[in-house]
Amino acid sequence: MASSPALTVMIAAVRKAARALQRDYGELANLQVSQKAPGDYVTAADRKCDKILREELLKARPGYSFLTEESGALKGTDPDHRFIIDPIDGTTNFMHAIPIFAITVALERRGQIVAGVTYNPITDEMFTAEKGDGAYLNNKRLRVASRTDIHEAVVAYEIPHRGEKNLPLSRAEIGALQGKVVGIRGFGSAALELAYVAAGRVDAMVCRNLNIWDIAAGMLLVREAGGFLADCDSEASPADTGNIAAANADLLPQIKQILADARKAV
Repeated sequence: MASSPALTVMIAAVRKAARALQRDYGELANLQVSQKAPGDYVTAADRKCDKILREELLKARPGYSFLTEESGALKGTDPDHRFIIDPIDGTTNFMHAIPIFAITVALERRGQIVAGVTYNPITDEMFTAEKGDGAYLNNKRLRVASRTDIHEAVVAYEIPHRGEKNLPLSRAEIGALQGKVVGIRGFGSAALELAYVAAGRVDAMVCRNLNIWDIAAGMLLVREAGGFLADCDSEASPADTGNIAAANADLLPQIKQILADARKAV
């Protein structure tokens, strides 16, 4: 796989930031943790990773803007380009030494996501995509799963923490899915769940109340692997609503129908 200069820069920045996370991973007694909201935590490692990513990317692409979970919006002199960053997607897993979390970075050009990286520093799995050039895992081309029957599907459903809204709706959706699919998995990282859809590891994913930094790179991964994305409830873009369902063309309408039926029951 030949990467563009922009993607090469992103991969290098992610790998440098990952080294700090690899050192901190498992040091549970030494983690500095604060709570942003009920069930929503941030560690010193999040902030350190965020700082390294911004410094490395800015060094290579001066003038680009940033939108990151930990630093917010940082405006640059280039009006056309913006990096969208979540330094650790799956912070709760990281805090508990569960090896399912990721650094995820996307590059937006004039409002369109054109490159994305999602990297698990513990498993050394580097998911990458560029618009029009496919999705890859460690340079191996990805395709979404080909199953067409919802009754044969495994679905990733991101279980909300106690501070999130619409808990009754989420419980109803999980119950509705359980009656239709082979199994439901909650990994604790929406970024990785989208990457797993792209890789065909799970057939679909559903998650609500996300921010753009959680899903920007993952949405591109799914699309470039031949998958499709939709808002859980409407025809709006999931990038705008934060409510996302992802699957292949056959399963996505079936997932949306199950979610619609669950909403009626709440």
